[in-house]
Parts: sequence; structure tokens; C-alpha cells
Amino acid sequence: MLVHDTALVFGRYARQTLRSRFQMLFGVLMPLLYLLFFGPLLDGLPLGSSGDSWQVLIPGLLLQLVLFGASFTGFSIIVEKSTGVVERMRVTPVSRLALLLGRVLRDALLFVVQAVLLVLAALAMGLRAPLPGVLIGFAFVALLTVALASLSYALAMKVATPQEFGPVINAVAMPAMLLSGLMLPMTLGPAWLDIASHFTPLRYLVDAVRDAYVGSYATSHMLYGALVAVTFAVAALAAGARVFRRAGA
Repeated sequence: MLVHDTALVFGRYARQTLRSRFQMLFGVLMPLLYLLFFGPLLDGLPLGSSGDSWQVLIPGLLLQLVLFGASFTGFSIIVEKSTGVVERMRVTPVSRLALLLGRVLRDALLFVVQAVLLVLAALAMGLRAPLPGVLIGFAFVALLTVALASLSYALAMKVATPQEFGPVINAVAMPAMLLSGLMLPMTLGPAWLDIASHFTPLRYLVDAVRDAYVGSYATSHMLYGALVAVTFAVAALAAGARVFRRAGA
């Protein structure tokens, strides 16, 4: 029942996405601009990493894509509430968990596709990374999307207007970007900033994907990154499912 309902919800939102190709293309626009205009500035600079500048930058851009994309997916719930879609869904027999899972899986697929487009562009600009490492990076993209999209939908169910939703997301996403080392390794900064960054879950994912992009798989960064990513995704999904069940959405 859950699998069937999830497939129905996933199909509905996947068709919506396919009808709006601009959503897919413009979602990758900001990371692509960083790739084109920021990436060349790092070429040849000592970044304190075993990889070259592209192997440092691209993992950060992949996770930045998810951070600023998946965090705002809840806007669609606010729109659906205002147009009565959520009210109509409340009277259907579809599993409340499936209503969340279907949306989240659509988002995960969307951001993985966008990540593929970004990596292809990076390869054309000089990125060299092992295929297993690139695939591991896509797995982290999917896990982070599940976590952030689940929390975003949960928040959207709690607020009434975009004016309430947007500032909360910005207040969380911006510090997460600055403290996680998305653009540059945090080890380049002062010690206190490097220590503070370890309280940001995204930092562990960034370090893990950077290791994967240089072909280092059996590392502590990879272990901690995988544990944090899976734990974050499961906890966020559970929190989102709880909100959906209570709301009867």
C-alpha cells in the first residue's frame, strides 16, 4: 500500500516537473555561475587539499545546489494549501507518509539530474575525478535532498505564508553555507572557525565528497560523512512524516 501510494504521488509531481523544464535548468544556474566565474580563480592556488582546485570546488557546488534548492521545496506546499490541493488530499485514502515520500523522491531525482548536468559542465572545464567518486557524490546529493526537503515540507505545513517560510530558511541556509566549507576548505581559516564548522552537519558531507573526488574512499571523512548523511536523512524524514500525519495532509 505504501509503495503503491508513494509511486502515485511521485508520478504526479514528476509529471509536473517534466512539464516545467525551466525548473530543472534554472535550478542549476547559480552553481553553474560559480563554476564559470569562481572556479578559474582557484586554479593553481594552494587550497590545503590533496586534490586540485576543481576537485575541491565541485563537491561544494553539488551540495550547495541541494542546500539552496531542497531547502525551498516547501514553497510548493504553501501554494498547494492556498489553492486547496492539500485540503483535497486530506480526504483521500492515500497514506500520509506516501504524500511526503513521493514528493521527496521526486526532489531527490531532480537534484541528482541537476548534479549530473553540473558535473558534465565541470568535466568540460577541466575536472578530473574517478567515476566511483563521482557516483558517491551523487549518493550524497540524494541523501542531503531527502533530509532538507523533508524538513522544508514539514516547516511549510506549519506556516501560513511565504513571508514566514522564507526568512526561516535563509536564517538556516546561509550560516550552513558559510560554516560548511562549500566554497573553500575550512582548514584554510582560523582554528576557531574550523572548530565551529564541525557543529554543522553539512561540513562532514563536504569533506566526504571531496575525498571521494580524489579517489580516497577508506577515510575517516568518508565514514563520518556517510554516518551523518544517513542519520540526518532518516531523522529528517521521520520528523517530516510526523508533521504530515498530525496535519492529516
